[in-house]
Amino acid sequence: VQLQASGGGLVQAGGSLTLSCAASGGVFRRYTVGWFRQTPGNEREFVGCFSWDGKTKLADPVKGRFTISRDSAKNTVYLQMNSLKPEDTAVYYCAVTTVVWGRVTEEEYYRNWGQGTLVTVSS
Repeated sequence: VQLQASGGGLVQAGGSLTLSCAASGGVFRRYTVGWFRQTPGNEREFVGCFSWDGKTKLADPVKGRFTISRDSAKNTVYLQMNSLKPEDTAVYYCAVTTVVWGRVTEEEYYRNWGQGTLVTVSS
């Protein structure tokens, strides 16, 4: 499984960005795809995920502002980020897991991390 995150950039507070996680074929039939973010000196933080059977979960800090969707035909999971805040500034990564749904927020269960994409939100 190969993953590639893209779509990061510089945006003003209150703005929007859409990140893409492109995967090799067939991934979404077997895996949950997760988004994490990381700032310098900190561990990766769970942002959200999209399961193989269509369930979604978002972390509390981004609920109401971020949404996750999937385009199976394009083998891509999207992270739509609205009302961005300076504290959303981070490198965003996607990865996959087969862990039970109750543990999908835990980084240790993810693998095949894609190269991250930097999101910078200016105040």
